Amino acid sequence: MLHGQGLNGQHGTHPAVRNFRPLVIILLALAIGAVAVAVALRWIGQRTELASVKVVVASQDLPFGTELHEGMLTVIDWPAAAQLKDPVADPALVYQRIINAPLMRGEPVLAAKLAAQGEKGGLSAVLHEGTRAVTVKVNEIVGVAGFALPGNYVDVMVHARAGNEQPVSKIVLERILVLALAQDASTSETKPRVVNAVTLEVTPEQAEQIDLARSVGALSLVLRSQVDMGRVATAGARMNDLFPVPAVLPTATAVKAAPVGKPVSRIRTREPLPAAPPNTLEVIRGTKKTLE
Repeated sequence: MLHGQGLNGQHGTHPAVRNFRPLVIILLALAIGAVAVAVALRWIGQRTELASVKVVVASQDLPFGTELHEGMLTVIDWPAAAQLKDPVADPALVYQRIINAPLMRGEPVLAAKLAAQGEKGGLSAVLHEGTRAVTVKVNEIVGVAGFALPGNYVDVMVHARAGNEQPVSKIVLERILVLALAQDASTSETKPRVVNAVTLEVTPEQAEQIDLARSVGALSLVLRSQVDMGRVATAGARMNDLFPVPAVLPTATAVKAAPVGKPVSRIRTREPLPAAPPNTLEVIRGTKKTLE
């Protein structure tokens, strides 16, 4: 009996108790981990809500001039760090409004891309404040072979006669936005199109210059780079620029031109003998010669 008690005192608690302790520790660790994950998710959710704003975006591709209706827009969380200028937060505020620029799917709807309240679309919805639309008649060559598409920029050149009646070609307007080709103002096409009219966006002063220019000469368009913001000041091209006046050549000499490949030689001429007086006779006596 004493031996058995000594053994129990040495080995401690029952084996079942010893196996239960690790299980309790594991369960406790899992519970603590679950609580930590829940707290972290809640914290992340709160930070996400604070770091984003509600923004209305297009749910499909919308060409310019489209009247907005339900189903065309959706609301998403937009990162607050990526600030937008005048975004729309409620789609109901922009229904029945016209967009004056194309919208791609997922692109935010901004106030700058909406026509004025009550505007019914067309080119008037696309024009910026203070600008006008003017149509210029063109052909395949004048219209840069159809490569001037809506959204491109062109220079306007006039060919007329100057004050001295000499023809001159001069760029009169630079970086003019192309609004439409004929009756089509779509900006989605990339293939060249040959049309008979191009509509440009100009200021009132530029509209007056175009009207005057086409009344005194022929207009043509010069396509320019989208990123070219520079201005040029040219004097225009005149006939002398195409056909320069040759320099005055030196007067010809009396030296006779020699054949090609042979040196130039001067030709000496014998002076003529003086003519004999009329009614005379040449007489030779010995070694003397006289005229009688």
